[in-house]
Amino acid sequence: MMRCLQGQMKKNSKYTYVHAPSVTDHGARTYSVRGMNLPSVTTILAKTKDQTYLTKWKNKVGHEEAERIKNLSSKRGTAMHKFIEKHIQKSGYEDLTPIGVEAKPMAQKIIDVGLTPVSEYYGSEVTLYYPGLYGGATDLICMHNGMETVVDFKQSNRPKKEEWIEDYYIQIAAYAMAHDCVHGSTIRQGVIMIATPDLYYQEFKFQDAELRKWKHKFLKRLDEYHEIMREPTINEKELLNEFEKSKI
Repeated sequence: MMRCLQGQMKKNSKYTYVHAPSVTDHGARTYSVRGMNLPSVTTILAKTKDQTYLTKWKNKVGHEEAERIKNLSSKRGTAMHKFIEKHIQKSGYEDLTPIGVEAKPMAQKIIDVGLTPVSEYYGSEVTLYYPGLYGGATDLICMHNGMETVVDFKQSNRPKKEEWIEDYYIQIAAYAMAHDCVHGSTIRQGVIMIATPDLYYQEFKFQDAELRKWKHKFLKRLDEYHEIMREPTINEKELLNEFEKSKI
């Protein structure tokens, strides 16, 4: 069984989240929210990402090996998330597959270290959306060190440098912006919690002005995405203009 948090984390029902089904087609995910199919944040970032490094890595290790590593990492990450989610929800969960056995101590490392400053949470694995623009699912919305926070859990095969994970920052910023828009909140902080198979833990935190910077970067990527997809860009261009004028 996963060890407990000694009663520190409590559920707070301050925010009510909608359940929005998602569909993945040819690697692109959309969320169906209030009659609209919205592109996911991860799809937007994937479509607008500089693929130079990834292409070089695939060529170096071979496409078959790259695919094997990617699939293993994805399965391990899914298992790790499931352990953490069930722990937060205080429901029992076991996975005795080889991947589950490897993922469980990684989840425990995040629980023991990363979740210690969390006094309460509003939602775990919740759907978020910005009306008419994008959707997504975030790992945790909580009170972390006295600030309303978006938390993202990540697995990694090796420790990360900050410059390698800019899209993680942008992803959280997009979720924070959507949460503030729909729920009238003031998300002040983003926290990225990373665990490796050898149980090395990393944490990257950003707040206020820095969070705003990453929101701006996401809006630019959103605009790029719609240009690539040849879709109307009026809404996100207006939002970007308002953002640059410091009106939001």
